[in-house]
Amino acid sequence: MTEPAAPPGRTFRFACPGPDIPLARALLQAQGYAFEAEAFSPLAQRLLAEPRPLGSSVANFFGLIHVQDKSSMLPPLLLAPPPGAAVLDLCASPGSKTGLLALLVGPGGFVLANEPNGARLETLRRTLERVNALACATCSFPGQAAPLADGSWPFILLDPPCSGLGTLDKHPEARRWQGAKAEPLERLQRELLTRAAVLLAPGGALLYSTCTTSPAENEAQTAWALDHLGLELDPLAPPPGFAVRPPAVAGLEGVLPVDGDASGGQGFYLARLRRPGRPSETPAPAPETAPHKGASLTAAEAAACAQAGADFSGLPPGEPRRFGDALFLVHRLAPALLPPGLAWQGLPLGRFQAGRFRPNPRLRAILPADPACAVHADSVDDIARLLAGQALPAPRAPFAVLHFQGRPLCRLAVKGTRALWAER
Repeated sequence: MTEPAAPPGRTFRFACPGPDIPLARALLQAQGYAFEAEAFSPLAQRLLAEPRPLGSSVANFFGLIHVQDKSSMLPPLLLAPPPGAAVLDLCASPGSKTGLLALLVGPGGFVLANEPNGARLETLRRTLERVNALACATCSFPGQAAPLADGSWPFILLDPPCSGLGTLDKHPEARRWQGAKAEPLERLQRELLTRAAVLLAPGGALLYSTCTTSPAENEAQTAWALDHLGLELDPLAPPPGFAVRPPAVAGLEGVLPVDGDASGGQGFYLARLRRPGRPSETPAPAPETAPHKGASLTAAEAAACAQAGADFSGLPPGEPRRFGDALFLVHRLAPALLPPGLAWQGLPLGRFQAGRFRPNPRLRAILPADPACAVHADSVDDIARLLAGQALPAPRAPFAVLHFQGRPLCRLAVKGTRALWAER
């Protein structure tokens, strides 16, 4: 039986490190999905057959893939931070681009994702937790007044609120943001550009992007930044598989007004800007005496983590620190980049309850390698039934680790002879 074809232009990307991509492929194929690589990035995939909504797939549930428009993948890819880099994502929710940035910089890099709106901040955090974005931390400030040190970020992504006119096929309500109604957005974009330019380190790169086709929010803002903020244009070449329109403002060769219809994605705009000067190295770690919130683990707490099978050796460089009952990772680069008084949150590792530690069940990086606690799913249907509330036979252990085709997926709770999925 032929699987239903996917809607035209339906894309996703692998959201996991290279060693886990075969696992993502196997899970998708076992559920009947068919896909092929896009030309502009090996992470990007075009869906060919979609037997059920991709967002309900097992691979998506465990954060191995992320459903994302192909044009939306371009800002992190064209900012192109190298492994180990520090990146500021100034307007980060819902987290699609942030997660890709974290994948690009790897565990040795660091991404600070800012989102001023409380509800959208929670969406951002859920997204980053689902895709196991190990190198990320989040904060919540108006981007135009972000309380960070001037000149401290070598890479900044600014994808500000915009009219969204490049997404009318999915969001027809965006039509209301035309003409004078878009002026507040344009003012906010300039304020955000101004602050981003101040935060950008000498020699650093700023990627400005929108999902609108409005020249007032795109080319005009880029020209204004060049004239008023001391930035230089760093020309971009159109990525394979994308068609671009000529810029609406003369002298801006190297910006990318993406033609959504001709590219098979959303309408988008991208411009890469640089701060003149010599790039500095990634900030060195702060001294061990640097003030920071949270407390180091006591010997008893470390023992509770070990007893729960939490193996922190696979985490990015840093330190697990306790904030109340919750345990978060403080990345090695955080004290050097974030002012001591800044309120922010690192990667959630788990919680303490009545003296016991309950690890984050989604976090693959802290799963133990002990074969005695392994539960092997024979088929993807076994995993789907598990997520629907059914159980698998449990090992003689206080917890279990679910495996599929030899790769770990998640931590399971054990009750008697049953292994169960539990979100917390």
